[in-house]
Amino acid sequence: MVHVPALPGSPAHSLGWEAIRAAVLRDAETLAGGGVDGLLIENYGDTPFYPRRVPPHTIAFLAVLAAEIRARWPVPLGVNVLRNDARAALAVAAAAGAQFVRVNVLAGARLADQGIVEGEAHAVMRYRRLLGAPVLVFADVAVKHSAPLAERSLADETEDLIGRAGADALIVTGTATGKRTPLADLQAVKRAAGAVPVFAGSGADAGNVARVLAVADGVIAGTALKRGGVTANPVDPARVGEFMRAARRARDARPAPARSRPSPRGRSTVP
Repeated sequence: MVHVPALPGSPAHSLGWEAIRAAVLRDAETLAGGGVDGLLIENYGDTPFYPRRVPPHTIAFLAVLAAEIRARWPVPLGVNVLRNDARAALAVAAAAGAQFVRVNVLAGARLADQGIVEGEAHAVMRYRRLLGAPVLVFADVAVKHSAPLAERSLADETEDLIGRAGADALIVTGTATGKRTPLADLQAVKRAAGAVPVFAGSGADAGNVARVLAVADGVIAGTALKRGGVTANPVDPARVGEFMRAARRARDARPAPARSRPSPRGRSTVP
């Protein structure tokens, strides 16, 4: 994770643009230099988040940052525009040459601190087609910091996200940023997802990443890689190194993955 400090216009904004840019590039350099497989940038500091559309200036600032990261480090890059502006994320990704976006609520609806957050898969997928951008959509299943409006099984939600909303990969989290993703939830989503990749989206650290990767296809790590394990702190090179060594050992111990095959919608799943 590359957590962007509060951008101009946000209540917590305090740093000048050059300081924000320097902090983002420093974290990206530490992560890429530590051997991570990819980066995911998001406007983490912009609390309280808009439930739907973000202002144009937020999109512009994120696009500049994403483009700089993409130009400097040749690793896959993702974009998440909090809380749920997937079309803005797609626009940033298309402009910067990023490979994927994360969408917290792609389909259905969740009760969050922003109120009711509704999925817009119908608009998101049409917008991706309009842009003509080869950008994958990673969708959260029962996303953190939210609650269901009505109870649904993880399997049912997984099947809808893939079969009806068109998600290319899925993310499963704990209840909040930094909280561990329950292995039982990962297992339930993996069973229902078939060939579609499933990532653990919170709570992975050097001590548990082997257990997580025994179930998930990958992990999204943020808090565990920060100084003192505090999400708002800069990335810690020592923590990145420790985490990646543990992750590599876990991956080396796994059987070779099955080869990617086309999804029912004609898209190739990510490896």
